[in-house]
Amino acid sequence: MGRAEQVKPNFPRDAFAGTADYYVRYRVPYSGRLLRDLVDRAGITGAGRLLDLACGPGRLALALASSFQEIWAVDLEPEMVEAGRRQAALRGVEKIKWIEGRGEDLDAPPASFELVAIGEAFHRLDQQLMATQILRWLKPGGHLATLGCYSILSGREPWQQLVLGIVRSSTGQELKECGSAGRPTTGRGPEHDERVLRDAGFAEVASYPFVEPHEWTVDAILGYLYSTSVCSKRVLGSEAESFEARLKAALLAHDAAGIFRENIQWGYTIGSKPH
Repeated sequence: MGRAEQVKPNFPRDAFAGTADYYVRYRVPYSGRLLRDLVDRAGITGAGRLLDLACGPGRLALALASSFQEIWAVDLEPEMVEAGRRQAALRGVEKIKWIEGRGEDLDAPPASFELVAIGEAFHRLDQQLMATQILRWLKPGGHLATLGCYSILSGREPWQQLVLGIVRSSTGQELKECGSAGRPTTGRGPEHDERVLRDAGFAEVASYPFVEPHEWTVDAILGYLYSTSVCSKRVLGSEAESFEARLKAALLAHDAAGIFRENIQWGYTIGSKPH
């Protein structure tokens, strides 16, 4: 395989403005099987430090809290960091150090992390720069993992295609590049992430897929869409109310019971820092 194409950050600073509460409430939790496999494969001992980069409201940091002695959680969106702090307080988790800022600007000591995790956000970062910096930040034998899933706007179920069509017509976007909701394109996806990690000097690079069944309600679908950068209420603006009415009517016409099923495809790519 050739070298990975260099991908610079492709999200404005305020891409997720106004989405934090929807993110917390409606994003599907990470697959438990995936997280257990990651912890086992990375040889996490429970005594080390985790860095959750582009952490959002801390979905990974909070889900992995019991596996680490200390966690750093970094995101450039103030709303996301504050939402993460609130969730940590609600759960009584005090071991997380919340940091507002760009991952590329983080000042971290060398060899200070056992695991660096990037959930559904590697495409938002300067990948080559981050992979190189992370290699320095990791302890020898430590790991970098990029995690994500294919979800509603990339699914092939008839109801998902219905949702995609309405989102496209309401936002005017082709959605070829739409964050965690989109299919991998050039510069994204497991094979691309593997090449980035290998080019940076990571060893034992591989990807691991997981499939989990999931049921959505109409309200959960709407909430998920409002949590994205491509279909947030900020993006929809004055069209938000009509968008919601159209989507609800179309979904209930498709299935009056209002239950929509899919098999969510999760996965992670991992590499280790050579000893």
